Amino acid sequence: MNVLSLFDGMSCGRIALDRANIKVDNYYSSEIKDYAIEVANNNYPQDKKNRLGDITTIKGSDLPTIDLLIGGSPCQDFSGANKNRLGVEGSKSRLFYEWLRLKNEVKPKYFLLENVVMKKDHQDIISKELGCEPIKINSSYFSPQNRNRLYWTNIPLYYVKPKPKTLNGILENGWWNDKYKRKEKGKAEKDKARCLLESDSRPLSTPVKMFHRYFTTGFTTLIFKSEKHYLDCANHYTENFKHMNAEQINKHIKNSNIDLSIYEGVRYLTPQEREDCQTVPRGYTKGLTDNQIACILGDGWTIDVIAHIFNGLKEKDYATVSSIKKNNPKLYNAYIEREKAND
Repeated sequence: MNVLSLFDGMSCGRIALDRANIKVDNYYSSEIKDYAIEVANNNYPQDKKNRLGDITTIKGSDLPTIDLLIGGSPCQDFSGANKNRLGVEGSKSRLFYEWLRLKNEVKPKYFLLENVVMKKDHQDIISKELGCEPIKINSSYFSPQNRNRLYWTNIPLYYVKPKPKTLNGILENGWWNDKYKRKEKGKAEKDKARCLLESDSRPLSTPVKMFHRYFTTGFTTLIFKSEKHYLDCANHYTENFKHMNAEQINKHIKNSNIDLSIYEGVRYLTPQEREDCQTVPRGYTKGLTDNQIACILGDGWTIDVIAHIFNGLKEKDYATVSSIKKNNPKLYNAYIEREKAND
């Protein structure tokens, strides 16, 4: 099989093909981030000769027959974290059209496009161009992480019973709050990490700020030394910083002699734990800084999700995603019901 991976990152597609036991003859890839390419070359030196560089310079006519086209175009202009998201008209996410250009040029037998959950009108533009509706799969079905993503594909799809993993089950040490409700949000975290964020690799100036971000937004994954440590931090925060914003917390800390030692030991996920959350082989990203590791893992794919999709390349009798709603609604609804149950 000849594969073309666009926006390849650290070659998550290659890992997933291996995990699904799909034989690859040639793996062509496009990526511009130097340290992502370095990681891919360290793990798959045989593919180094097929690194194609910037997607805008690639011509389909220069490539052999491509059996599988994959990629996840930049998500910044689709993501709900961007209040001014412009969709496919944004400066970064418009690179979707480069992916589409090459799809039209190489005419692969199979394709897979991944992106974040987005506004329906943005989603519909992509669906119209690709001629199929996406399927939404949460990485929590396969990993200790909550990560909702959309997948447009014509690969035959089938249902598989998930094998859930808990975050506390992969921690090297410490404790993740899957028990107590965060007072500001009124709900517990269940047993999964939040979607991996690059910013979670950069410790804030004080641990109390890390806790403030976690406690008030839930937009981060914090690990505590123990259940008691979490309760002590939560009580201290409520007594001293409740209803304050980050700027007010800074001022309060500066103008008082408040003891912050209770927050010592609060931490983010380690690089190895991040690899586990993305079901990437441990040590795959070795040699990079913590921030670089967080960046390429956050940009990457959950390997077991993609391997599950790629398993359809070995099957002949399943409905394709483009017709699954019409021809096999039970199969399609199985994903939807699992998604609702996980929200």
